[in-house]
Order: sequence, then C-alpha cells, then structure tokens
Amino acid sequence: MTSPSKKDMIFSGNKKVDAAYHTAEWLLSAFTSVLVFIVFVMQVYRIPTGSMAETLRGAHFRLRCTQCGCRYDHDFIHHNYRDKNNKRLSNTVTPTKPIIIQPRSPRCPSCGYSEPDPLRSPKPPVKRTVFKGDQIFVQKCIYQFTEPKRWDVIVFKNPTEPKINYIKRCIGLPGEKIEIIDGDVFANGIIQRKPEKVQEELWMVIYDNDYQPINPSVKQFNGHTWKQPFEKVGTSKWNLNADGPRVFALDADSQTVQRIQYNDKQGNNFQAAYAFDDPGLIRYMPVCSDLMVRYYMDMQAGSAAGAQIKKYGIAYEGWVEADGTMRILRLTPGGSPIVAAEGQCNLEDLSQITRFRFATVDHQVVLECGDSKLIHDLGTGINDAGTNRQIAPQLQILGKGKIRLTHIGLFRDIHYITENPIFQFQQGSEQKPMILKEDEYFACGDNSPASADSRLWNEPGLGNNGHTYPQGVVPKDYLVGKAMVVHWPGGYRWKNEWLRWIPSADDFKVIYGGSSDESNN
Repeated sequence: MTSPSKKDMIFSGNKKVDAAYHTAEWLLSAFTSVLVFIVFVMQVYRIPTGSMAETLRGAHFRLRCTQCGCRYDHDFIHHNYRDKNNKRLSNTVTPTKPIIIQPRSPRCPSCGYSEPDPLRSPKPPVKRTVFKGDQIFVQKCIYQFTEPKRWDVIVFKNPTEPKINYIKRCIGLPGEKIEIIDGDVFANGIIQRKPEKVQEELWMVIYDNDYQPINPSVKQFNGHTWKQPFEKVGTSKWNLNADGPRVFALDADSQTVQRIQYNDKQGNNFQAAYAFDDPGLIRYMPVCSDLMVRYYMDMQAGSAAGAQIKKYGIAYEGWVEADGTMRILRLTPGGSPIVAAEGQCNLEDLSQITRFRFATVDHQVVLECGDSKLIHDLGTGINDAGTNRQIAPQLQILGKGKIRLTHIGLFRDIHYITENPIFQFQQGSEQKPMILKEDEYFACGDNSPASADSRLWNEPGLGNNGHTYPQGVVPKDYLVGKAMVVHWPGGYRWKNEWLRWIPSADDFKVIYGGSSDESNN
C-alpha cells in the first residue's frame, strides 16, 4: 500500500489537529498493510501437539540423559495433566511451573536409559520445565496459485473438524493410489523418494557412540545393564577402546576384512520408536529396515573403510579405499560380492579426517565420502528391493589395514506405520490403499505413531451445505498454506518471568518440503 505524499495530505491550519490527524492516517495505513499481509500472505502459527515431531514440536520437555548426556525432546501430552480444578488441560495451555513427566519416564534415544520412575523412586521426583511449541510462519494462499508438492508441510482445516487447523506432511496427490508399505510411500505402485533436504531432517538416532553412560551397571538400559552395542565378529582385530570408548581403531593387514556388528539386543533396537513419545508405545512399533551408519575416518595408504547393511536378508556393502575408489557391493546368498556401483571420491577429502555414510533408504543404497556420493538404485516397484520384509536388518562396520574412526553413529529413516495392534488404520496400507480423486490429498504426521491424520480418519469430511468428503481425504478447499520457517522455537525464561522471551537459537530453521525437480526414476 502506497503511503500518502505531502501534497495529498489535508491541512486544517491547526498544527495539533493536523499532527493528530496525519498520525492516525499513518497508523491506519500501517494497520491495513499488516492486516493484508496476515490475511493473504503470511501468518504465524503455534504448533500445538507433537504429531510432526521432531520436524516441528508442540509443547515439550527439553531433556538431557542423566547417564550419557544425549540431548533430546519429550512430548508434553496435555490430557495426562490436570489443572487446579482437576480438569484435563487443553492443548492450548502450557504450565508455567516445572512439573513431573507423566505417565511414564522418558527413554534416551541413544543409550536406551529410562529415567527413574517418579512414582517408585526413593528420591524426590524431578520436575521439568514445559517449553511451548514451535512458532512458524505459514505462507497463505500459495495453493491458490500452485499445486502442493509431495513432502510439503501443509496447514489445512481438519476435514472432520473444520474449525481446527492441522499441520502434516503431504504424501499423496490427486489421481494417485497411495500405499504405505514397510514405512515407505508408494504412489501408483512406484516408491516416492524424499528430496535430499527432507531426508536429512528425518534421520533419527538409534545409537551415537559419542554419548557414553557414566554408570553402566544400573539395569535401566532397555531393561538391562549397558555395554558397548558394537561387538567384534569372530577374531576381529578392531580395538573398540582405542582412545577411550568413543574411538574405534584397526591395525591389521590390508587384505583381510575385519568386522564389528551392532547388537540390537544390547543397544536400542531397530524399531520405529520415538524418544519424543510415551515409551509405553515402543513394544508396538514395527522394525525399520532403512538404516544409515555414519563415522569420521582417518586411514593410511593401502587401507579401506566400509559398512554392511542387510535389508530383507540381502547384504549390501559400501567401501571407500585409500586411493579414492568407492564401491557398492551386493552379496550373493553364498557371500560372493557383485559390484553394483563404482566411482571415485575427492582425494583431498581423504587427506584429512572425513565423513563416511552408508545407507539403505527409499529402495536405494547410498554411499557417501565427504562431498562425494554413489547410489545404487534397487528399483522403484513395490517388490524390487526384496520380498522378505519380515527378516530383521543387520549392520556391520568393516575395515582393512590401518584406520581410526570417531563420531560413530547409527540412524533410521522415518517409518510411516499402517499396521499396529493399538491403532485402527482405515486407509493407506497395502491391504487398504487410498484412491485419490481430483483436488484430493493424503497427509501424514512425521511422528507417525502419534499423529491423527489421513490414515486414521474414520468419518467423511464435513463440507458446506451438507456436502461431505471421502474419509482420509484432505480436500484442496481446506488447504490454508505451506509451512515455511520456524521463526520462534519454543521459548523459555531466564528465571521466573511470566513471558517466555528467550528462543532456542539452535532450532531456528527452514521447513523443507517437496522439490520441483524431484524424480523417482
């Protein structure tokens, strides 16, 4: 809106009257501009619940494991708490004073330590501060001019309760048959791979070797005492305590492969569990077969570093040699290696400590060394990656020669669930695919076990004048906008101020969505 110029202004001759009038005129112009901006361009939303965690968090506790020091967030589930009148809290209320976490103590996503139960511990229960949900900017009206892209984080009116806005990730588009199979999204029988920046947001830690428990003898690490979950295979020459337990080293010949394997019975297992959620849900979660191992390596001439992941009973290995050669191998049932992909990394990366990552994700095997990447495509069809989905995954770290590894970590991909004994899924599974028509979308929360979304809606959506929408559908008419930026992560107080005025600086971020050049071929 253009501000009035001096020649357009009206003057009465009375300086005080003129000043008051023109001040009011300027204020009205500013207010109108802000109103237009809010209504048509951008609006602020506060995330109320944890259905999009960890991408976006509702009200939550910020915790640090009292054993290993790993930092993680845990959901504040409003209906588990009551106000002074003994009424359950609504999801718009955030307690101003520290409280006890209910109904169960949280579990560390790295070492698996369960904090003491406040109801059974002999010590006074620890009270924790509740942080408000993330505050985000939503670009409104964008979907009146362009179509939503898959993986966009969208805000829409809940079809079953149109007065309430929901925020989820768009995974299904008009004209598609949507099937969620083993955590992956398929549209018309083709796997839908996540754009790179979205994928980076969705990796979740299973184990980080940088965080070591201070008292491993207590029996609260997944129900037992703690010990290093990576174990030597056979007569392996790996040293798992080379410079303290955070460093692995190998000093062996350059011909024989030396192996260490992650023991998912000792450490956190491969279930699609969320530290953000009630740990009572863990036993109901399916196993996730899309895994990634990461470490930083320093190796000498003639050496090689690698990893092996078994998915659906098929073993894949990724190797980086000291001369820069990168290889992805597929092992036959008899153990013979077949080269699936080969390339060359930047030798300058290998002249210093560099990052190694190896993953199976979205029907691809991905090997990274520094900034170099090698991909083996397993195929885009439902069964192209294999049919033995019930076989549990396995993971090993491999090496030959002289190598030193630091910052070793194991991660899993997001896993959308459609089969679970405690949830009644209505649509979106292989058995109950969702058929989307014109102007119909399918949306899921990133926190898959704790999201009421298209998979679970069991009633038709409500429209105007008695019109209804098919259950599970997000109609285009109900799209509000696209989530763009976390501009004010749940703030906290310095002491006991009434205003939560200090944001968490590390959590300001862009919210990544679909890419215009995404392809599944």
